[in-house]
Amino acid sequence: MRNRRAAFAATATAVTLALALTACGQNSEGGSEEDKGGPEGATIGIAMPTKSSERWIADGDNVVKELESKGYKTKLVFGEDDPDQQVSQIENMITQGVDALIVAAIDNKSLNNVMQQAKDADIPVVSYDRLILGTENVDYYASFDNEKVGQLQGTYIVEQLGLKDGSKKGPFNIELFAGSNDDNNTRYFFNGAMSVLQPFIDKKQLVVKSGQAELNQVTTLRWDGGTAQKRMDDILTSAYRSDRVDAVLSPYDGISIGILSALKSDGYGSKDKPLPVVTGQDAEVASVKSIISGQQSMTVFKDLRELAKVASNMVDALLNDKKPETNDTKSYDNGAKVVPAYLLEPVAVDKDNYKKALVDSGYIKESDLN
Repeated sequence: MRNRRAAFAATATAVTLALALTACGQNSEGGSEEDKGGPEGATIGIAMPTKSSERWIADGDNVVKELESKGYKTKLVFGEDDPDQQVSQIENMITQGVDALIVAAIDNKSLNNVMQQAKDADIPVVSYDRLILGTENVDYYASFDNEKVGQLQGTYIVEQLGLKDGSKKGPFNIELFAGSNDDNNTRYFFNGAMSVLQPFIDKKQLVVKSGQAELNQVTTLRWDGGTAQKRMDDILTSAYRSDRVDAVLSPYDGISIGILSALKSDGYGSKDKPLPVVTGQDAEVASVKSIISGQQSMTVFKDLRELAKVASNMVDALLNDKKPETNDTKSYDNGAKVVPAYLLEPVAVDKDNYKKALVDSGYIKESDLN
């Protein structure tokens, strides 16, 4: 492993370590100070966006588990959807002398200065699931095929409406939701879905009655379910007084829950007014239960255990002067460089295959779905 930052790291005192971690988030330490783990006792800093989402808690736990299984120590923090807090947390970890960083950004464009600090301290950075934008100081990117996520959602909608096989012609009413406008993945999810849906919109087999069909009209700040619920309420009030919604493109399970709450408040879910097709992503337990009960229609399963392995393997390779494995070196231009990436395959899940995909694979315990 490279001999790095000795003088820089020596400036971090034990008091700074304790106070900074207490103030700035959860600290997960693998092993004692005397018990050196990984290459030369290396410590990996892990910055996750929030503990308000089931998936990010799982991500943090999975990454810690993978790194500690390789002998590394870890420092895990959650930014609670506050970009300034995440910047401060990463700065503290740099000061404390971590050997590498794994970062899932809250705001993809807010990290440029702190990424320069990491570069100056010779700390490699793996961008985790959300690509950090506008800086050359990101070494690798671990994620899923994000455009395919959207394609799976769009394909599910047209299949369920009978448009794909031509058994039905429509028109069907659809409303569109997208993720946070400060998350680079949002456009990949949306563009993937629209690559499937747009031809049917152009042929007027799908109709967006609200008129809100452009990405900048349909984003949901911080992926917040309450924000999505309010927007869906407004759409139902303004555009659906006498018509029915047949499908809703939702990019994420938390947003789907908000959408479904608005729909049910408007009388959807009865025999005379069935719920529309509602998509989702991340296979969160609450949404899988909703799918089983016939409310949310589908979700896109991204195996976070595998993503944690990819990210930890990248860090392990970097700290051992090896080249991390990648399978995409062209798609992810962050505005300053094309970041080499390893992309995993997402899987569409509904009530017909949830047991095989989620339970049999050990991702979710069947008891958690009862």
